[in-house]
Amino acid sequence: MTWHLGRLAAFDLETTGIDVETDRIVTAAVHGLGGGEPVEPHDWFVNPGVEIPAEATAVHGISTAEAEAKGEPAKGAVDYITEVLVSYADREATVVGHNVVYDLTLLDRECRRYGLQPLHDRLGTRPLHVIDTAVLDKHADPYRKRVSETQGPRQLITLAQVYELPWDDDQAHGCSYDAIVAARIAYRIGTLAHTPREDWPDRIKAVRRPRYTAFRDLSVAELHARQIELAAEQAAGLEKHFRKTDPNAVVDGTWPLRPWAEPTATTEGAE
Repeated sequence: MTWHLGRLAAFDLETTGIDVETDRIVTAAVHGLGGGEPVEPHDWFVNPGVEIPAEATAVHGISTAEAEAKGEPAKGAVDYITEVLVSYADREATVVGHNVVYDLTLLDRECRRYGLQPLHDRLGTRPLHVIDTAVLDKHADPYRKRVSETQGPRQLITLAQVYELPWDDDQAHGCSYDAIVAARIAYRIGTLAHTPREDWPDRIKAVRRPRYTAFRDLSVAELHARQIELAAEQAAGLEKHFRKTDPNAVVDGTWPLRPWAEPTATTEGAE
């Protein structure tokens, strides 16, 4: 079975910010989709135990007061989210998300914060296969330009438009909605990879030097391994671009999980 036709675990987090090392989970979703099985929705509303900055509230619409009133304790929620992902790995489902390296890394740090066993430690020798629509799309259509001054070429809304999926601004930045849209984008990319070029939609035919066929006839394991290479290549290219203005710029290309560094004594004393 090719990679886009199997069972998927669509995964997304909404958080207190964009720093995977310090920010916290506010909402989470893991939805089982595809593979000829029923949809299995799993959703969490979490009290992160810290103030939710106004900038984050502006994105996902959840205030500190609402999280405190309605959210479940963070430690239990983080443990449960992780266990659900383990259960999907046990069933050989593939975790899918948009820029999912962010979500997996932040979940890892949340586990460590609460003294819980991280996802990859719980899995042991069992593989966790991942599909990242940000990595796939950037390789398949590398020359896409910004849509506007406020909308970049790799945002989830942009990918929904490119792959002709419906988009609802009112539901966007809700975990369930974003996770499901990412899964649908992955399916569309997989379908294009296995469709003759002459049968592509006109919008895709117009793409400059498309590379969708790079993902043809791959197993999930093969696609996962290819994304490790692609993520490193893409990060190196971005780092080279940034160094035109900042010689010290560094872009981490590890995927699908940023490496954990044990806090030093100096770091611990600063907290």
